[in-house]
Amino acid sequence: MKNIAVFPILIYQYAISPLIPRSCRYYPTCSQYTKEAILKHGVLKGGWLGIKRIGRCHPWGGQGHDPVP
Repeated sequence: MKNIAVFPILIYQYAISPLIPRSCRYYPTCSQYTKEAILKHGVLKGGWLGIKRIGRCHPWGGQGHDPVP
């Protein structure tokens, strides 16, 4: 199940992400963070952590190193 959930993220990372300019405020990037969270915590909790991270990615949000808990 985890691999199925991670597959669209991999497609984004290899096919779409290289075509758009880098503008990520965090390290690791939101897609990498979500992929790691899903693999570490499972689809539900990892997916929720990824959604929360994407929600923090805006001009008034934080920045810097933000590892998966």
